[in-house]
Formats: sequence, structure tokens, C-alpha cells
Amino acid sequence: MSRNATSSVSPPSVRIASLLSFPIAPAMCVCAAALLLAGCQKQEAADKKLPIMVRTETVAMADYAPRTSLTGVIAARTLNNLSFRVGGRIAERLVDVGQHVDQGAVLARIDPQEQQSDLRSAQADLDAAQAQLTQSAAAFERQKTLLAQGFTTRRDYDAADQALKVAQGSVDAAKSAFANAQQNLSFTELKAGAPGVITARQVETGQVVQAAQTVFTVAEDGDRDAVFNVQETLVARTPASPAVTITLLSDPQVRATGKVREISPVVDQASGSIRVKVGIADTPAGMPLGAAVIGSVSAKPAKAILLPWQALTSSAGKPAVWTVDPSTKAVATTPVEVRAFDSGTVVIASGLNEGQSVVTAGGQLLSPGQTVEISGASQ
Repeated sequence: MSRNATSSVSPPSVRIASLLSFPIAPAMCVCAAALLLAGCQKQEAADKKLPIMVRTETVAMADYAPRTSLTGVIAARTLNNLSFRVGGRIAERLVDVGQHVDQGAVLARIDPQEQQSDLRSAQADLDAAQAQLTQSAAAFERQKTLLAQGFTTRRDYDAADQALKVAQGSVDAAKSAFANAQQNLSFTELKAGAPGVITARQVETGQVVQAAQTVFTVAEDGDRDAVFNVQETLVARTPASPAVTITLLSDPQVRATGKVREISPVVDQASGSIRVKVGIADTPAGMPLGAAVIGSVSAKPAKAILLPWQALTSSAGKPAVWTVDPSTKAVATTPVEVRAFDSGTVVIASGLNEGQSVVTAGGQLLSPGQTVEISGASQ
């Protein structure tokens, strides 16, 4: 048994020879060498990573004037609610909404039958009073002559004088009533008190209206207002009496300059805004009533750092920018405090100093410590 066990164990020289003669061993060695070589090449490539091309801008202080723009509408400065002074049935309506009218133009008429009847009655009363006056005047002259001749008494003379004065008063009253009747007849025509545009109509032909009931609303010609609904916080921050640039929304070439004319003292409960009226002197013809406009106001200029919005990035969830070390060309994130965002521009309040170089393009591929190559730096 021991002889067989001893004879089954191969000597070391035989085992080594058998391993060298195994066909897979050389291939495994080649693979291991290749993997080791590839790892070295990757490490060497990482060590020799090329710098990233970026564009930078040198930090400099500039004047920044925050500009606020709001949308509003053109409205008439004066709106007149026109109504008849007498009641009646609308017999004729001569204008409609949107129509321009001149001063004194007839807008509507009511049926004048009642007023014409009152005028005829007043005329009859006036004729009767004048006849009574003529008779009383003749009686007074007769009593006056008789009193001078001694053929009448003083009492009859005084009675004739009193009758004359009463007749004269009746004539005066009749004349006043006649004038009122004439005026009421003229009130059956509703006329425009000033030139303007009809903006509203509340009646139709055949409708019975009462005296002082609004029939038409007229926007008088002249200077217009731009009306804006402004947030209360903006009103508080806006300087007193700012110059407002008014631009027509449909045609930016149509511009005008206005002044704040009226600020409502009451905050609208629904929108939380305040109505502000900006007076526009010599309103351009291209700004009709109801036209949409943009009102812009610039605040007092202040020093700030202005950068393109592409320069802004984030570090630990806070605003930051990439700054470049001028000696090593290595980049680092620098936290900043943003004052405001403008069209294509971010306003930096703090965090940067004048003369620093900030990456404005190509920052998406950067990492802290990365070296860069600057292209098109602006000084």
C-alpha cells in the first residue's frame, strides 16, 4: 500500500514541466499584461487632461437702474354721463358707441308732445295776463286823470294802481312760465356738451327714461390717461413723480412720456393692487381709447456688477460663479448674492471684487480645480 501511494505523487520537476506545457498559460499572461498596460495609459491620460476652452469676463462696477414695466390701457381723462333733463319716451337715437361727436351735436330726442302742450298752455296764460295788464293800465290812467280834475276819490285811484301792479306781476309770472316751457321743450333734445367719443349707451328707441337717467357716456377729446393696476409694494418703492415712458404694445415705435397724475388711496380687494393714472400730454394719435400700452419707470441708478445670466451656477444649492485664478488658470466656485434678474443679465450685489475673471461661457463642463484656456476674454 505505501509503495503504491508513494508512486502516485509526481516530483516537482514533473509538475512544473506539465504547467509550462499547458496551452492556456501564455494567453493568460498576455491578458494580464494588457490590462496592466491599459490602466497605466488611463492614469497617464488623466494626468495629461487637456484644459477646457471657456470665455471669461473681467468683473467691473457699472451703473444699474432697475426698470419696472407694466401693462395698462389708454383711458379718457374726462368721462361725461349725459342724460335728459326731462322724462319721456325715446323717439329717436342718432348716435352709437364708438362714434365721434362734435360739441352741440344732437344725440337723441324724446317725444316732445307733453312739453309742446305745456308751452301752448304757458303761451295762453301769458296772453291773458298781458290783456289784463292792458285793461288795468287803461283804468289806472283814467283814474289818474279824474283824480287830477277832482272827479274821483283817492280810494278809487289807489285801487286802480293796485290792480295795475297785480296785472304787471301776473304778466311777469306768465313770461317766466313760458320761458320754462320753452326750455323744457329744448330739453327734449340731448346734445353733446363737448367733442368726444361715445363710449357707452344705456337706452334704445321707444324706451321711457326718467330725468337725470344716464343715456350716453362720452369720453371728451384732449389729453388721455394711461391706467395701470400696480402692486402696493411697487408703489411704495417708486420715487415721487417719476417720468413714465408709455409705449404702444402693438407698435413700439409709438411712444410718449407721462407723469403720475393720480394714485388711488384704496387697495383693490380682489387683486391687491392700486390704480395709478399717468397723464399723457399731447397724446399721440396712434394711442386711441382702450389701446394696450406698456409703462416703464426707471429707479435711481446705483453701482452694481452686471454679468450675463450664463455666468450663474450653483454651489451647495446657492448662487455662485466660476472664477479663474490668473496665475494657474484653475477655476473655483465663488458664492455670490444676487440683487436682481434682468433681461439676459444677472445683477450681483456681493461676493465678487473688481478685476476678478468670471467664466461666462463653457462653465457646464467645469469642476473645481480644472484648468481652462481663455478665449475671447473681454476687458
